[in-house]
Amino acid sequence: MPQILYLTNIQFECGALKLLASECERTRMRKPLIVTDPGVKAAGLLDRAVASLNTGTNALPHAVFDQTPANPTEAAVRAAQALYESQGCDGLLALGGGSAIDCAKGVAIAVAHPGPLKTYATIEGGSPRITDRVPPLIAIPTTAGTGSEVARGAIVIVDDGRKLGFHSWHLMPKTALLDPELTLGLPPLLTAATGMDAIAHCMETFMAAAFNPPADGIALDGLERGWAHIERATRAGHDREARLHMMSASMQGAMAFQKGLGCVHSLSHSLGGVNPRLHHGTLNALFLPAVIAFNAGAESVQKERRLVRMARAMGLGDAADLGPAIRDMSARLGLPKGLAALGVTEDLFDRVIEGALADHCHKTNPRLASADDYREMLHASL
Repeated sequence: MPQILYLTNIQFECGALKLLASECERTRMRKPLIVTDPGVKAAGLLDRAVASLNTGTNALPHAVFDQTPANPTEAAVRAAQALYESQGCDGLLALGGGSAIDCAKGVAIAVAHPGPLKTYATIEGGSPRITDRVPPLIAIPTTAGTGSEVARGAIVIVDDGRKLGFHSWHLMPKTALLDPELTLGLPPLLTAATGMDAIAHCMETFMAAAFNPPADGIALDGLERGWAHIERATRAGHDREARLHMMSASMQGAMAFQKGLGCVHSLSHSLGGVNPRLHHGTLNALFLPAVIAFNAGAESVQKERRLVRMARAMGLGDAADLGPAIRDMSARLGLPKGLAALGVTEDLFDRVIEGALADHCHKTNPRLASADDYREMLHASL
């Protein structure tokens, strides 16, 4: 049964980082672990977050784990968990893109629950095993793409090499500090890739069949904002207005996640597990046109005129323009034209299809895909 639930306290404005210390106090964190990555540290954003913790008369003690990989792994979760426990931390601050936020969610699971991480994966039936014992989490995104700061899920590569999803309302951050100023220095290609990730989220969750009108409205508005501003944000990185709208599109796509996603993410999760060096948002952009074409035959998509409604939000003339428009936008942004440009070859298809069929997003696509369907989508995305 679809559930409509919105829980995260969202602080959204330029300069929102200044609220970090007060939000730690509100969520009763006395010594948080900051989970981040080397790039965020090198960009000076970690120093800014620490400075926000040290405002006022009393500096808030904290520890830092700054080795989150581009695709978070169970090994990284364990390393951060060891630091959390040795330093006596009682909460988590996730500073970075989706990788850092998802890694922090993995740590939240690990410090409160025994056993290997896969025990709590959605496809292993682990969601009900995640309890309210998880420590509080505050998420501070430094990209505008995944929206993990307002989502109940995380994606982590576990020790057996699978890229698995973990989903629980207990994993939703207690606070999301959305500060567009933290994205001003994001390089153009990363802006483009994460921006297309946000657009893909809005589109795919809007196509999902679950009945959730609030999520539909949020996703369509997010799509309109993202599509209208992604080029400005990419070409003029210090455009605060464009950055604000892209951060909103990212947040809105994730708020609508509770409807479910579909084949775009089944494929990108699987291929990202086969080759962790591939960027998730880039893969989503490449798979979108083929999946939209496949979903055009879904009864729910036709009945609700979902492709037409997305085309209108994007300022396009017709549903048939969706795929070409996405390809054209990706090209203008400098993203790869196909999987082949990323070094993906047909000999990987069987492994990717196997993973896609097992992925937690597979069954929420509006039209159930077979192995042959996935193979056609992969060929169309080469």
